[in-house]
Amino acid sequence: MKPGEPVVEVDDLTRRFTLRGKGARALWGRATLTAVDAMTFTIAAGSAVGYIGANGAGKSTTIKMLTGILVPTSGRVRTCGLEPVSQRRALARRVGVVFGQRSQLWWDLPLRESFTILASIHRLDADAARSRTAELVEQLEMGPTLDTPVRQLSLGQRMRAEVAAALLHSPDLLILDEPTIGLDVLSKQRLREFLIHERASRGTTLLLTTHDMGDIERLCERVLVVDHGRLAYEGTLAGLARTVGARRVLVVDLAAPTEALTGIPGTTHLGSEGDGLRQRLAFDAEQTTAAAVLAAVSASVEVRDLAIEEPEIEDVVRRIYSSTR
Repeated sequence: MKPGEPVVEVDDLTRRFTLRGKGARALWGRATLTAVDAMTFTIAAGSAVGYIGANGAGKSTTIKMLTGILVPTSGRVRTCGLEPVSQRRALARRVGVVFGQRSQLWWDLPLRESFTILASIHRLDADAARSRTAELVEQLEMGPTLDTPVRQLSLGQRMRAEVAAALLHSPDLLILDEPTIGLDVLSKQRLREFLIHERASRGTTLLLTTHDMGDIERLCERVLVVDHGRLAYEGTLAGLARTVGARRVLVVDLAAPTEALTGIPGTTHLGSEGDGLRQRLAFDAEQTTAAAVLAAVSASVEVRDLAIEEPEIEDVVRRIYSSTR
């Protein structure tokens, strides 16, 4: 698809589940759970979007409707220009999905054979399958494990293989559900670097659901926050921080011990270390700038070094969850 075209279009999307009870509930009727509640958003081709929320917020239900696994109760959804339910077979050729807790590989077969089977399922011709497999094997460093049964792979090796399997048919949209769960720091970094390269070289659209905010910060330029089935926020990470009033922090190292810098306009003094040699000042980026704060500090004391601390994304997300309750 061309950059900027909508890969995902969701309009007033709702999904309700009927809960069948026992005993008194069965006598008095059935309860209804609204998992996704009037959701509306779009995702443009070539973009990278983080879809985050607490457990039970409605993320997995949304993904299942985007891929045609679940039928919406009401509203409209189109994925890659297709109706997910009625055109599910055609959509499968345009979308790749990785679930961190589920595998699309054959557990007892060597990894190489899983790729061969998947290429046949997606009806890739022999040359295309061979070329694409070789490309993914090289980029994800899977050469030494190709003849290893999937059940014998480490978690990091298996997740790289899962991503390769989802990308074998070069989909327009790659949906990643907790792709780095349980991975060590090095394995996470390798996977993130590959995804950045894949998106840059092929224009693949990424939709990422995760509890690992490091994935969101490094991979996504836009974020959707869902809470109790409703869209609580849509925009950039920086905008998310501003929405809940999260502040930046200027850390200054001073030339001599100094009393707390409590009189700097537009700031809140958070604390001092080493008899005031290091001090931390919080400020709202909407009200002032780091340069203005630094100038005010430098006017009264000698500054030897400085650093800027951005808001912790985990704290920002916790705040927006709290604000919607």
